[in-house]
Amino acid sequence: MLEEYVQPNVIAEIGCNHKGDMVIAKQLLDVAAESGVQIVKFQKRTNRELLTKEQYNAPHPNPIHAYGITYGEHREFLEFDLDQHKELKLYAEDLGMIYSSSVWDVTAAKEIISLKPDFIKVPSACNNHFKMLQVLRDEYNGQVHISFGMTKREEEEEIVCFFEKNNQSNRLVLYACTSGYPVPFNDVCMLEISRLRKSFLDRVAAIGFSGHHLGIAIDIAAYTLGANWIERHFTLDRTWKGTDHSASLEPAGLRKLARDLKATYKSLRFKESEILNIEKEQRDKLKYRK
Repeated sequence: MLEEYVQPNVIAEIGCNHKGDMVIAKQLLDVAAESGVQIVKFQKRTNRELLTKEQYNAPHPNPIHAYGITYGEHREFLEFDLDQHKELKLYAEDLGMIYSSSVWDVTAAKEIISLKPDFIKVPSACNNHFKMLQVLRDEYNGQVHISFGMTKREEEEEIVCFFEKNNQSNRLVLYACTSGYPVPFNDVCMLEISRLRKSFLDRVAAIGFSGHHLGIAIDIAAYTLGANWIERHFTLDRTWKGTDHSASLEPAGLRKLARDLKATYKSLRFKESEILNIEKEQRDKLKYRK
């Protein structure tokens, strides 16, 4: 346990759980705001840049979750353009929340940079896309958050060193993450948070946790281990079509997560005096007298 904690930052990862529908996207923002979450996050991809021609034209690997005949059509259906992201950013800010987005390619990174969000996220799948990382390092001033799912330790070091070359690693937030949907508890490997803190905390801004597990029981452990940023996928209905919904929290879960993390933050402190004011009456009434 740490001796001093900062207030946790809870990110509601909407991603593409809006099903390509702006009305649903705004409903998700409304519910996130009502849940007491400070930050919401979407995704931005340029599919013809990100995917090879073969990948774009291939059938979706899981047709029951497909929104198009090919994987490319599926991804295009779920994609919001820059004007829509701008509209969602303004909508989130009107609700008192911070907007952010993950980016998957160079074009998407430049587009989201133009919106000037507080931070931009790099998903585990793209943390070795150094052309994109260079854009985020050299053309953007906000924090860069990077998930380390399915990433070797030598690759982690390479990523941090890449930002250190231009003295920009102090803008990095690194996330412990297991890339599965959903992830069983024995594969969450929560102690990776401790390893990342030991390896990188003196070189980066902070350490976070991106969870794809079920429920909210272990997110408190992530925070007490030192993850200041807690990111969870969020949906209105876990049974909806789409591969991310099953590993997402529904509104009640998101609300409880925000509540429990705030309560944990308030509780993680030492006593200010040997006998607290709340204890004095009980001490006078109950304490054994020799």
